[in-house]
Amino acid sequence: MNFNIDLKEISVRESERVEWKENGDDIEIAKKIVKTISAFANDISNFGGGYVVCGAKESKDVYGFPKIEYIGLNSNKLKEIEGKVTQYCREQVHPSLCPIVHEIKNPENDETRILVFVVLASPDAHIYRDGQTSTYYVRISRETREARNGILSQLLIKKQKLEFFDKRVNAQTTEADIDVLLFRDSMQEMGLLFPEKSLEDYFSDREQIAELVPPLFVRTNLDGVLHPRNFTLLMFGKKSSITTLFPEAHTVLSIYKGIDRSDMTAERHILTGTIIEQAKKSIELLNTQAYTAFDKTSSKPNQIKYPMRALQEAVINAIVHRDYEIPEPIRITVFADRIEINSPGTLHWGVDKEKFLQGNASPKWRNQSFAYLFNKLQLAQSEGQGIPTIFRTMKEEGCPEPIFEIGSENLTCILPAHPRHQIIREL
Repeated sequence: MNFNIDLKEISVRESERVEWKENGDDIEIAKKIVKTISAFANDISNFGGGYVVCGAKESKDVYGFPKIEYIGLNSNKLKEIEGKVTQYCREQVHPSLCPIVHEIKNPENDETRILVFVVLASPDAHIYRDGQTSTYYVRISRETREARNGILSQLLIKKQKLEFFDKRVNAQTTEADIDVLLFRDSMQEMGLLFPEKSLEDYFSDREQIAELVPPLFVRTNLDGVLHPRNFTLLMFGKKSSITTLFPEAHTVLSIYKGIDRSDMTAERHILTGTIIEQAKKSIELLNTQAYTAFDKTSSKPNQIKYPMRALQEAVINAIVHRDYEIPEPIRITVFADRIEINSPGTLHWGVDKEKFLQGNASPKWRNQSFAYLFNKLQLAQSEGQGIPTIFRTMKEEGCPEPIFEIGSENLTCILPAHPRHQIIREL
């Protein structure tokens, strides 16, 4: 396969797609190159792959802006680096990789060359093995990082090596772990309970409760016993079963009188049980924060502190789209001037970050069954309308725009209070 490599074009591409190495003949540096090659091949950000450029380094110009210095490699070093890297790609990466290698003239020195490894995105999840350790690597921003916890799950799910968490069978539980009365009430509320069907029809490995939701149970070949899927347990399970198997799958709601955590906590609620119960209780508690401030001199005398619709959408997004494999609860923190909703799990790998921050990203579901059933409960919007709804309702009420902070293993939605309430608080 032929590639027309343009160093100038590469130098202005996203840092996620390019790794610059001044050298590479040292064994440890060669191993780092191979880790980066495996990360580009894993392509969790869906860029299509990347480049490792040897014989060049990143620096800054006199104004502090990034620039590339082309150091170059002589013939011997070039062959040594290529040999070590391709050897390690064969022997220490599984499935093994074979990057495309290009030698390019050094634009700053005709006596040396630049070595470029072109890495294409792979349909496989590649693991790097060094001695007794085996590690998956991914590219996050400018860095090659070990894939852990939720990021590792995203990678394996993307490569179809692991079933989505919500649809995964929970072999530690049985029908006895489901709260039958709660199940009937929830199904009735969703409009999915039909008088002609018995409980045995729903509690089976054949019957789908809705068109986009798999059967609630799976019958394993080993023991022939029906075991619920994770979404079945978290939506309809007994509180004791959920707490035992998913001890961090709860919500902590704290209310502070001031604007930071140094103030005395006025209230603290730990919400457990099914995620439906947690969602409803969280919304009920937050709605008490959506009170009205009156100003007879304003054209809009009654001004609510937070739009209730925005509060609901933010809570439901946190519960439905969180990563349940990260051992952290959802944390909702109410301050005098804002509400912060922290959900475990970073932004879904398929969502465009910039569009998401602007409120117009295409929808992607981490837990599709949760999203569908919460929509049936009329607690969630369909087709990714939740974030745009938060932006729209905040704007309609005259509140500042919502803020989204995207961490490596969490996502925080910050809803600022209406300015009138800030003025009243200061007075």
